Amino acid sequence: MILAWLIMILPLAGMLAWLSERWGPRWPRWIALAALSVDLVLGLAQWLTSADQLQLSRHDAWMAEVNIPWIPRFGISLHLALDGLSLLLALLTLFLGIAAVAASWSEIRERVGFFHFNVLWVLAGVLGVFMAMDLFLFFVFWEVMLVPMYLLISIWGHERRAYAAIKFFIFTQAGGLLMLIAILGLSVIHYRQTDVVTFNYLELLGTTIDPNTELWLMLGFFAAFAVKLPAVPIHTWLPDAHTEAPTGGSVILAGLLLKTGAYGLLRFAIPLFPDAAMTFAPIAMLIGVIGILYGALLAFAQHDFKRLVAYSSIAHLGFVLLGIFAWNTQALEGAVMQMLAHGISTGALFILAGALQERLHTRDMRRMGGLWGTVPKLGGITLFFSMASLGMPGLANFIGEFLILLGTYHTSVPLAVAATVGIVGAAVYSLILIQRTFHGHNTEGWKVPDLSRPAVALLGVMMVLQLWMGLHPQPVLNTAYPALISLQAIVDGSQTVSAK
Repeated sequence: MILAWLIMILPLAGMLAWLSERWGPRWPRWIALAALSVDLVLGLAQWLTSADQLQLSRHDAWMAEVNIPWIPRFGISLHLALDGLSLLLALLTLFLGIAAVAASWSEIRERVGFFHFNVLWVLAGVLGVFMAMDLFLFFVFWEVMLVPMYLLISIWGHERRAYAAIKFFIFTQAGGLLMLIAILGLSVIHYRQTDVVTFNYLELLGTTIDPNTELWLMLGFFAAFAVKLPAVPIHTWLPDAHTEAPTGGSVILAGLLLKTGAYGLLRFAIPLFPDAAMTFAPIAMLIGVIGILYGALLAFAQHDFKRLVAYSSIAHLGFVLLGIFAWNTQALEGAVMQMLAHGISTGALFILAGALQERLHTRDMRRMGGLWGTVPKLGGITLFFSMASLGMPGLANFIGEFLILLGTYHTSVPLAVAATVGIVGAAVYSLILIQRTFHGHNTEGWKVPDLSRPAVALLGVMMVLQLWMGLHPQPVLNTAYPALISLQAIVDGSQTVSAK
């Protein structure tokens, strides 16, 4: 039942945080922080006690699992399960949740209780997405993420928050509806073959589907996940949502919600529809490379600090899309590492962007410059995470991008070469961010306080994680490896049956 508690603690704490605002604004913050800390401890304990199970490679061998009937008539159950892949992303969710609460400590001063209610509910939805093994339940959690995130942007966002929130809602809701249609279609096909109504992931694996139908169903899933990833050309909601969201919202959006799209491709879109996915793989990989180059080019052209980081996310998640559809062990391991590394590095950059905006009341880098002497801690930490973003060896992003390019090289040399150009682009926009913000002349005469000790402590932990995964990535790779091998075995087995 630990999985149910991991999820339920957060919405319960969210309601308590909302109610506790009457006692003062500190109560919701501490309640949210305590709930996420308890969950993180439970998640780490699960990781430490599951070392033996991580060696298992069967797709039905879970580190933890709970399966309770919910709507038996339609074969729907509260089926949650945890393997190495889910565990890593769940730990990332809880850690970045703590970072989002901490980053919002002084920024959010109105409706503090309701803010933390929405933060905890969206995090509960993300955890549910990473654990759900019933497709109907997965869709429920997918939608649970949507409304709280919409409210975070529309209520506590910046100047154009209403526009950004509505755009985010329309794009993600449209993708979710396409996925729902595909889920129902898959369940109906399975029912016609077996006379069993079910939405169980393991039972739906290997369902025999006509090739044309399989392609359309796969595209329904792909559309939902590509919107959330986001992939070009359905990415246009992302820069606005990232830019206008409050700091905590940007951390959750970039660090976690984008990863739900990548996870969905890994767990559902490809294993459920292996033949269609492998047929579509060259197109998906090309979309990934386009995203890498396009995101880098547009990031280079930005003057808004947060908008630059937002476009860089399109480039980084382009690497993830490329690695997933390359579908070999090295590329998949790189995709998982890139998901984790991007969550930490980009989450930190959004925290730093929020700190700058709180002090300067602007995100325009043309008005900055010369800040290093005024805020040396902020400048040095921003330099560190900018180096992580451009893929500096010794940091986690480098491991992810290197493995993705290595795996892609075995699949398509031209696409691997083209994606490498994106790393050069990352170096350009990352160095431009540092130069425009912290070097040159302080023409505006900025004199603002540097980062506080709690902020330095939080960002210091994120720096340590980047270094740990960059210098010693094996524990992370060992944790993800059995799950990735299982997914590959599912796809390879389905393709073998189809070939026969």
